[in-house]
Amino acid sequence: MLPFAESALSSTRRADGARRLNHGGDRQANAAPHRIVFTRLRHDPRTQAYYERRTQEGKTRREIIRCLKRYAAREVFNLVRPVSRTPALKGRL
Repeated sequence: MLPFAESALSSTRRADGARRLNHGGDRQANAAPHRIVFTRLRHDPRTQAYYERRTQEGKTRREIIRCLKRYAAREVFNLVRPVSRTPALKGRL
């Protein structure tokens, strides 16, 4: 890993060693995972079971919400990313 790679990231470290990402940027895009997670917490039994399990493991509410947002972001990304239907042409135009 390059010595300057971490400094290139837009993050800082908290006292407990966790990274705090930059909260700037597209507010609608940041709000979408929040809405997804809190809707799932109210209505989805799997998400509610996950929340209970992680609570029993000693995680804080904030840590659990952060994990759920990451899961939601991965799911959304996989739904919206383009899927190549043809094999990639190597070196040909």
